[in-house]
Amino acid sequence: MVRAADRAGRPARSSVWLEDRAPRGGGARGGRPSSLDRDRITGAAVRLLDAEGPAGFSMRRLAAELNVTAMSVYWYVDTKDDLLELALDAVYGELEPPDAGEGSVRHPVGDAAGDGDPDGDGGDWRDRLRALAAGYRALLVRHPWVSPLAGTFLNIGPHSMAFSQRVQQVVRDTGLPLRDQTGAIAAVLQFVYGFGTIEGHFVQRCASAGTTQDEYFHQAMTALADQPRFAEDHGSVADLMKARGGDTVEEMRERDFTFALELLVAGVETMVARSGPRPAHGGPGRAGPGRDPGRDGPAAEG
Repeated sequence: MVRAADRAGRPARSSVWLEDRAPRGGGARGGRPSSLDRDRITGAAVRLLDAEGPAGFSMRRLAAELNVTAMSVYWYVDTKDDLLELALDAVYGELEPPDAGEGSVRHPVGDAAGDGDPDGDGGDWRDRLRALAAGYRALLVRHPWVSPLAGTFLNIGPHSMAFSQRVQQVVRDTGLPLRDQTGAIAAVLQFVYGFGTIEGHFVQRCASAGTTQDEYFHQAMTALADQPRFAEDHGSVADLMKARGGDTVEEMRERDFTFALELLVAGVETMVARSGPRPAHGGPGRAGPGRDPGRDGPAAEG
């Protein structure tokens, strides 16, 4: 069994996915409950985190949900952090690969950066990027506890890595030089992470207050307007809200997300155009401005 104290001296290797041990589960040998397995425990952990968040999560609470003793759970995981990491990767499994072959619509500015799918992977990279961003945002809203945990663990479980690989593939297909691809990935994922985190927490706060999102928003705006010291700020905010349009908080938020994502897509297109022509299917091609073939090399994992 790996103790938490043992991991303190090697924090970079603190991951359930890096532990060299055989998978546990199955049978009732040595007092191990036959009704449990790691998947069932992980599923219960996800439900408890959805209901209580990380602050309300404990092995004792989880054991009560499963109707077993806390020590029974430790037959399958060594530490609470192990279980949190397993739960985090489990929900990343909800991010199914988008089916680019059906219903994919080419964006009006699609030809601005050359071929939308130069490698023939099926589907315009812009539509695939939008689908991945929308899925990640929805995940963060459904499970608000994901955002703090995603910054705590290495995120190297199979589902998390599969999502990361899909994002990397889409960015490779944009035609950006290799040296710029991690920056593009960061721009998209950090934007969605921040947007989805704030949205998820707002939805959670409204639910805790027993109000709808629209009620909560209008109460907040009214309270702001009633305070003289905020009068000038409220006026400018009200002008922004009116110009943005939308009858509900969800509509306004959807407009903002869509426009912000299109800004990122347009930015990628612009940077691709600046980098020069893309080599044809692995050929040497012509290096674009600022591109050093000896340094950048062939396409590789982002």
